[in-house]
Amino acid sequence: MGSRKIAVIQGPNLNMLGRREIGIYGGKTLEQINNEIRHEGERLGIGLDFYQSNVEGFLVDYIHSCAGKVQGIVINAGAYTHYSVALRDALGAVRLPAIEVHISNIYKREPFRHLSYIAPVCAGQVCGFGSYSYILGLRALADILEKAERE
Repeated sequence: MGSRKIAVIQGPNLNMLGRREIGIYGGKTLEQINNEIRHEGERLGIGLDFYQSNVEGFLVDYIHSCAGKVQGIVINAGAYTHYSVALRDALGAVRLPAIEVHISNIYKREPFRHLSYIAPVCAGQVCGFGSYSYILGLRALADILEKAERE
């Protein structure tokens, strides 16, 4: 198993976790969730880079910067999931395995949230498990990377 690094990318309004719509997103802050992810990364022997922005273009730039620096991406694109062709194209351009995650079950919410523009360029999607969605996504990506190393 080689040295692996994964980018964990958080989109708009996720910096407000723990203060916004707790009934939907739970009471954990982004810092608490990132600490959970960091702990799992350590357990799996994976280095993590964390990034959050409310600005679509900054997220696109960060995704571009991941090429050649990380082996994969775990992304919660927040509301941009449902309409950002730019994020979809950025993820497609870097050609890194990516896992889309959501804290809430987007399919039990408003109909506009049922569509993900980024899903077609992601290896998979995890939603509805609260902050544990990130852990499941990280484990799935670790498995994808491990299989790729063996091939």
